[in-house]
Amino acid sequence: MRAYLWVSGVLFGVVAVVHLLRVAYAWPVQIAGATVPLEASWLGLIVAAGLSAWAISLVRRAAP
Repeated sequence: MRAYLWVSGVLFGVVAVVHLLRVAYAWPVQIAGATVPLEASWLGLIVAAGLSAWAISLVRRAAP
């Protein structure tokens, strides 16, 4: 279980960093020809960072 939580926390952390980079550098994203607004990355950043922090906090609370 601890390994799963570590992997989840790290992967969500990477996703949060990519969202942060997209916002910082205003990278354009298109899905099926529609442009995705930067506000979507703010939401993605908040959600991914929250899930990452949650997973890592669960690892720290779990017994070894």
